[in-house]
Amino acid sequence: MVNQPVSVRWLDTQASDFFARLDALTRWEESRDLSVESTVRNIIHAVRDRGDAALLEFTNKFDERSASSVAELRIENIASGREQIDPMLTQALENAAKRIRVFHERQIQESWSYQEPDGTVLGQVIRPLDSVGVYVPGGKAAYPSSVLMNVIPAKVAGVERIVMTVPAPHGRLEPVVLAAAEIAGVDTIYSIGGAQAIAALAYGTETLPPVDKIVGPGNIYVATAKSLLFGTVGIDMIAGPSEILIVCDGRTDPDWVAMDLFSQAEHDEAAQAILICPEVDFLNAVQKSIERLLPTLERREVIAQSLNNRGAFIKVRDLDEAIDLVNRIAPEHLELSVENPRQYLPAIRHAGAIFLGHYTAEALGDYCAGPNHVLPTSGTARFFSPLGVYDFQKRSSIIECSPAGASRLANTATILANGEGLTAHGRSAAYRRDA
Repeated sequence: MVNQPVSVRWLDTQASDFFARLDALTRWEESRDLSVESTVRNIIHAVRDRGDAALLEFTNKFDERSASSVAELRIENIASGREQIDPMLTQALENAAKRIRVFHERQIQESWSYQEPDGTVLGQVIRPLDSVGVYVPGGKAAYPSSVLMNVIPAKVAGVERIVMTVPAPHGRLEPVVLAAAEIAGVDTIYSIGGAQAIAALAYGTETLPPVDKIVGPGNIYVATAKSLLFGTVGIDMIAGPSEILIVCDGRTDPDWVAMDLFSQAEHDEAAQAILICPEVDFLNAVQKSIERLLPTLERREVIAQSLNNRGAFIKVRDLDEAIDLVNRIAPEHLELSVENPRQYLPAIRHAGAIFLGHYTAEALGDYCAGPNHVLPTSGTARFFSPLGVYDFQKRSSIIECSPAGASRLANTATILANGEGLTAHGRSAAYRRDA
């Protein structure tokens, strides 16, 4: 049974304090822990300055290992994971990987150029990153889906070297994670975790060469390290707790909706699950489903705390008002559990992933639908996008002037440069015009 009662807060858009309560509910500003930042800075500086020695020291300390060299932390037989897991699990991983790969192959961007009448050529060259580090959490749970979602887009983009780091407390690695890495195409795996892994990927050590970009989720120490090292190395994003926002017209089975709310609430106590509906009777029905179904779940205590902390039912006037709230909240996962959901799609401006219709469970997107499950959280869907092939490609501009084009452009450039007081710029352009 659940040891604590579940009391999902109710909000009504007609209440005078609605928006104040909504903003307080959806705001996620994890308090800046100066002690964590200080610890992470010390780890980063140690790995930067002492390389392998520091990396080995922190790994043995935090993961209770007894390795004598960083080379020992490299996983030599990645394919061994397949041998240790159920063949049905292997098949599921392969099926998911295929769907993820097919979806992301459609995101590939090609180089392009065009020629102006005077012969000047302008364009853009698109190239993959040389190397990427993929951080995979470990210890409390196994995350093979994260391996697939982070590695496959990089492989599709053409990244030549993909290094995966995953903590292995007491030297134990989950075989399913190794199996996922082999299926996705990881080149090298090191059993290291925490801020020390992020620092090693960013700066490199005697054994582990640096990478150009680091992707993948992690705890507060990992997130802090990524934040501090951004600029030295590229990163994907700093993700907050998982979120689901369900807009329902009252015609979906209440049990389905309750379980969809649970599916995100079970991540951790800070996850957020919100249901928006214009029908009070349906909201009451979902509440009853929650009370009946929650005791049957393994992670019921986590779910209960998550719903009590940050869950909500929101009563709206109609579905148009619900869509307005969607754009204000900018959720990570949005379920449009309504009839004819496509009619509302053009009005949705901010959401990480949108699940259309009564039969589309968000959980399908987490594992095998095809689109990436690495999504912007905490309202950042207003300016961030899901992880994709484009995150592993970079662009260079091409400018090739013909003599006539150089002369024509020099007139404009010289005037603008002199207007800014940068006369060397102007003369540089004018030399070619005068020639």
